Amino acid sequence: MLGRPVPVKPLGNLTLVVMNTLMLTYEDALRRAYNAATAGSKESLMNKPERLTSAVAAAVYCRLLGFRISDPLDFGPRLPEDKRASVGTTVGYFSRHGTDHHSFVFFPKDAYAVLNPHSLKPSGTINQITWQVGSLQEVSDAFDWFTRRGKQIRRAGRDLPGSNWHFYPPDPDGHTNELYYGIEQIGWDGYSKPREMYGVRYSKPPQLPHQSEYAEVMQATKDGIPIEEGLRASDMGGPETYDVGGILLARPFKIARIGPVRLFVEDMEPMVRFYRDDLGLTITEEIHYKGHRCVFLRANTEHHTMALYPLALREELRLRADTTLLSFGLQLGTYRQLRDAIAFLKENRVTVKYLPPELFPGIDYCAFAIDPDGFAFQLYYYMEQIGWDGKPRHESQRSEIDNAKWPEAVEAQSDTFLGEPFLGPLG
Repeated sequence: MLGRPVPVKPLGNLTLVVMNTLMLTYEDALRRAYNAATAGSKESLMNKPERLTSAVAAAVYCRLLGFRISDPLDFGPRLPEDKRASVGTTVGYFSRHGTDHHSFVFFPKDAYAVLNPHSLKPSGTINQITWQVGSLQEVSDAFDWFTRRGKQIRRAGRDLPGSNWHFYPPDPDGHTNELYYGIEQIGWDGYSKPREMYGVRYSKPPQLPHQSEYAEVMQATKDGIPIEEGLRASDMGGPETYDVGGILLARPFKIARIGPVRLFVEDMEPMVRFYRDDLGLTITEEIHYKGHRCVFLRANTEHHTMALYPLALREELRLRADTTLLSFGLQLGTYRQLRDAIAFLKENRVTVKYLPPELFPGIDYCAFAIDPDGFAFQLYYYMEQIGWDGKPRHESQRSEIDNAKWPEAVEAQSDTFLGEPFLGPLG
């Protein structure tokens, strides 16, 4: 057994396909897509997966970035009756870029705020930041450890849809973090689990040991549940006309990993203590940019999966003023895909920004796609990898980036093709 200061260790980081999820509360883009799809119809969108996915694909996240819907979640039945008519759409969506049931989720802000008042704060625009750990035992032990130390836990149990076991501790600025084990995998046929399989709801980690996921599937079959009748995204996002590594896709790139998450923070030191001492991340590097202290933490071999910046930088960078999210990272497969993605998004009238490269040590070329609600998605292809000695590259060994003049091709680094690979077909 290995000793460690905390009873839980995130397996990887927000740049890895299987590790984590960022959930945002999105407003206008989702509402427009939802209303367009349901205009003049009294039928439930929840029961029309083909129309559901075509509605969301009209928004940036699916049609342009390539996320694929796994399941909807309707908050309507949970709302007080006097609120249902005033909040607009009540349906949120779980989406994925690989086989994990979800890696990016967008919820309707107004409906969600009725049920979760903490989401009205600037930190509430990020519904949660999710970290995968190695076992159900770790989830249980960490839940007990946080509880014994008097740390706040917003909720615990099992996520449905998604089937992952989890609990939710907030950081000092109010961002909800999720520690989880065992997310549902969506295979070659593209179907998620049918809702009849959700069964028992849990409000805390289960008694251990718990039966395996496969045993649950077998039991559902014995119980006569049609396990093949889940939901499947039917919209491909447009004609597949782009050659991406020998595979035809509807856009000239493929998201290979998600993260890092970059946060603006009110008080740096308590936030560093939470992510380092409570969640177990490791500080890779600190920089000072125009007098501002910025801290970069990792969960595995990537340079960073979480970056913390002082709130004062938000106005200087001219980013959305009412959120603590600087950006959410999307790592693409190659430098060529990165260049092609930027051109593709610009052609589709997406605003693309370039920010000072000094703020992103461990990454060389990157750009930021701004969604209709003003959230920034960092597009990049390379993340520096940290070896056994725990040391990042010295600044003098890193490429000098000129955002006004990107090269046609870049020289390979010793770690260009290292890190967690994307598993599964590109499309």
